[in-house]
Amino acid sequence: MQTIKEIPALETFSVRLPVLRPGKSIETCHFEGDNLETTKHFGYFNDEKLAGIASLFKHPTPFFKEEQQFQLRGMAVLSEYQKKGIGEILVKHAEKDAIERGGKLMWFNAREIAVPFYKKLGYEIIGNPFDIEDIGKHYVMYKNLDTI
Repeated sequence: MQTIKEIPALETFSVRLPVLRPGKSIETCHFEGDNLETTKHFGYFNDEKLAGIASLFKHPTPFFKEEQQFQLRGMAVLSEYQKKGIGEILVKHAEKDAIERGGKLMWFNAREIAVPFYKKLGYEIIGNPFDIEDIGKHYVMYKNLDTI
């Protein structure tokens, strides 16, 4: 059985570490704002096994004027569960949650390798690519939630 549940930040580390921070310390899995009341963490469970995660922060970017902006962070699916539609399910769940909380725009820093995945879901690039040290090239991507 597959389900999405809200989970504590600490529970995301078991997916963040191997997918987003391989070879790094567990401390690198903690994101600023993880424990704010306005932050939510979603876990995709496959038969009680945490297979994928996404975190949603109420956090603006200076690229946009909308007041109700949400940032998707730490979107990751364990390798054995990738290419099964779980990432898309998690993104759509985060979009729905943001809309329910009055969100007008969702944005994130996408790794270069993930850009085609997000474009398929209707996200667009804004600005120039930039490097995140020890991780690689990223792009700011966004979607107006009014269009959903």
